[in-house]
Amino acid sequence: MSSIVELRRYTLHPGRRDDLIDLFDTHFLESQEACGMTVIGQFRDPDDPNAFVWLRGFEDMATRHGALTAFYDGPVWSAHRDRANGTMIDSDNVLLLHPAESASGFTLPAARPASPTEAASPAVFQVVTYQLKRPADQGFHSYYSMSVAPLLQGRGDNPVAVFTSEYGENTFTRLPVRQNENVLTVFSRFDDESAHKTHRAALENDAAWLSEQTRLAAYLTGKPVVTRLLPTARSRLR
Repeated sequence: MSSIVELRRYTLHPGRRDDLIDLFDTHFLESQEACGMTVIGQFRDPDDPNAFVWLRGFEDMATRHGALTAFYDGPVWSAHRDRANGTMIDSDNVLLLHPAESASGFTLPAARPASPTEAASPAVFQVVTYQLKRPADQGFHSYYSMSVAPLLQGRGDNPVAVFTSEYGENTFTRLPVRQNENVLTVFSRFDDESAHKTHRAALENDAAWLSEQTRLAAYLTGKPVVTRLLPTARSRLR
């Protein structure tokens, strides 16, 4: 279980997403983990063909610095960085997170699929990012756990991890992260697209959920950001 997680969303040049996924599958998974990090998952956003989303985790901030230095100064990145960077328009949309509670991080299988030719998981991961007026530990996380989460779970939501903003200094400044963010980010897993659609449809007309919106909005700077993600073939999170 990683105590520090990067949620990375890249904007790519049109038509280049599969090129970047191929680079990850072939060169950037085991090589990053050999440097001391965990590549948690890689995803397509079905609602944005030019987006690639991935997560990687670290034991702590000191480990993060050492692991990133080893990888980005190492031979694998040196050999393939021009191809990788050539797929990207922007790679700076990065949230630095830590588990909201000691047991609310990801629990992952020991190994990922060995080959990109294996069938991708049919699962849909939903990521909901609540952008908060104050840090999550100033009331929102407790409110979410006691009021919001039970409502969602009763309507088919299956949370697998809950994170809040990590306020530690970004000591690896070659890779920018979003600064001064107060977020609570919830990852949920649905068995397939049909299960996810059923959940979202149930919320649209649910009286209890609709009545909760006023109280929820009091904590937020805007509407929650909801993203659907589809695991790539070699994603650990699947």
